[in-house]
Amino acid sequence: MRQTLQLIGSGFMQALQELRANKLRTFLSLSGITIGIFCIIAVLTVVDSMKSNISKSVETLGSDVLYIGRWPWTAEEGREYQWWEYLRRRSMTLRELRAVEQQVQGAQYAVLNLRMDGQTVKAQDDELTGISLYAVSENFDHIQNVDIQDGRYLSAAELNGGTAAAVIGSAVYETLFPGGSSAIGKSISVKGRKFTVTGVMKRVGQDMAGFDFDNGVILPYTAITSLVDVSSLTFDPTLMVKAAPGISVTDLKYEVEGVLRTVRKIRPGELNDFSINQLSQVAAQLDIMFSMVNVVGIIIAAFSLFVGSFGIANIMFVTVRERRKIIGLKKAIGAPSSVILREFLTEAMTLCMIGGLIGILIVFGLSLGLTYGADFPVLLSFKNFFVGIMVSAVIGVLAGYVPARAAARLDPVAAIRSI
Repeated sequence: MRQTLQLIGSGFMQALQELRANKLRTFLSLSGITIGIFCIIAVLTVVDSMKSNISKSVETLGSDVLYIGRWPWTAEEGREYQWWEYLRRRSMTLRELRAVEQQVQGAQYAVLNLRMDGQTVKAQDDELTGISLYAVSENFDHIQNVDIQDGRYLSAAELNGGTAAAVIGSAVYETLFPGGSSAIGKSISVKGRKFTVTGVMKRVGQDMAGFDFDNGVILPYTAITSLVDVSSLTFDPTLMVKAAPGISVTDLKYEVEGVLRTVRKIRPGELNDFSINQLSQVAAQLDIMFSMVNVVGIIIAAFSLFVGSFGIANIMFVTVRERRKIIGLKKAIGAPSSVILREFLTEAMTLCMIGGLIGILIVFGLSLGLTYGADFPVLLSFKNFFVGIMVSAVIGVLAGYVPARAAARLDPVAAIRSI
């Protein structure tokens, strides 16, 4: 054990001496390993972080929520994505909402939401375009996270009575009410009608379900029905249903499907004229995409590591040639070939691990930049760090074995006389 530690220490010191003696040559040889490890760990880290962020989004938004409308989020099982058929489907209405509220025992909340993108909102002389309007029914704030920064959310009376009241997003507030002036009680113009602002939402960013409340305005659904034809094919109201505690989303799905088929008078054997979506569908599709990204990233990194291993092998061959006399002296005084082999293998491993560590440190620096600079949480896990170090060590063994074996098989007399 002691001898092994001495060999490791000797190989490590030799690698450091090689770095000091031939900085440029060693750096160029290590660049392939550094780039390869960087590619592998960067892909693994970003994909793991995206999976973690998506999982948190699903938990926050609710994995127990069904989103029902004309359009399926993904191709339905056993069917192609027939957009022309989905376009002709009937929209969700207040009739379906009331039926679910009254007949679905497994539902805790049911909400009707009509999203209208690319809208224009005015306040006095200021105008803001590209805004998303969310016309919602009661309990929308119990299904989606609506955090109020100033004022209050819409009351049940306002939502059910079609009152001209609105809650605006942080970006809408900052543009239409600059200078930090309060927006509460003031009016904004939407679709030619004035709405009184009751609250301003906190800045949250766009979530996985597509809700962009920062650039949005929440209005009563019954107020919008008097301004636009919500049954038009132009719009697609979404019926959102949240499972009650202790009710699985699968059971809820079957119950909701049965009620909607009855309300819409769909005969047995006929296909549904609506789609029931879940966030888990999107997460599953993203998992497939992430797996493909992993594979592509690893293939690219493998080519870089393959080229980098030749650089390490080359530098080790040069090192063996430069130390032929020292190797010969060691063998002349009794050092076995296995010791020489392990010494050079350790040096090759150390060089590769240094290159790999540089690549990992670059990933770590970029992860900090994304986390604190771009507001995209990226975490370099210990697992990925360990993978990077181990891959570097394995490449070191593979790249250094042939030069190390050549050093171990040198004839001591010929080696001493060679210089």
